[in-house]
Amino acid sequence: MTLKEFIIPAVDIKEGKAVRLFKGNPNAVKVYGENPIDMAKIWEEKGAKRLHIVDLDGAFEGKPKNYKIVESIVKNLSIPIEFGGGLRSFEAVKHILEIGAEKVVIGSLAYQNQNEFEKIVSYFPNKVILGIDAKDGKVAIKGWLEKVQYTPLEFAKKFENYPIYGYLYTDVNRDGALVGPNVEGTKYLAENLTKPIVASGGVSNIEDVKKLFEISKVGIDGVVVGKALYEGKIKLEEIN
Repeated sequence: MTLKEFIIPAVDIKEGKAVRLFKGNPNAVKVYGENPIDMAKIWEEKGAKRLHIVDLDGAFEGKPKNYKIVESIVKNLSIPIEFGGGLRSFEAVKHILEIGAEKVVIGSLAYQNQNEFEKIVSYFPNKVILGIDAKDGKVAIKGWLEKVQYTPLEFAKKFENYPIYGYLYTDVNRDGALVGPNVEGTKYLAENLTKPIVASGGVSNIEDVKKLFEISKVGIDGVVVGKALYEGKIKLEEIN
């Protein structure tokens, strides 16, 4: 995998627009594009090999709200997308995979309804990435609004034997803050789990990406990058 392939641009959708939040705060929104479909196309044109799409409305409301936008992104792009945000039922997951998402990210449901989660991963093996959102050392659910008693590793270990693809580890306190990713936390998870980790949260420049890329052999499959790309701090088209 090249450094460029390691980077997964994020397109976060809120109220039909491409946005970024600051530390997961739904009230701290910055709009980067009126049309998320155009934004997705830009990242593909700049050389992205996959995209990370998040339905923020869905994450906060508990069910996806932007199916049509996601479907348009899939139809207009040739690269695979992973989708997360409000996937808290079998039917919601089935629908998003049917409209063309390559993989889905599920977090809250795994905690709240393990039976439903088991049904999804058994029906769609290797299509599910378990979302592990960490806030102050504990897992956060429901759009990062509620913390539970598990540490990220404790939560991940519960699902190690499930037919999931891997894990998306987000340090919420760093997300959208451009303060650098939680390299040690990501490495610790990767070293103690058998399935791959996708890192997320805090990337501020290409050096941050390189720090994760250099230790990718421990089981890190990529890094989701949002604000650093949107603010031009990382220029995807200039990376090999």
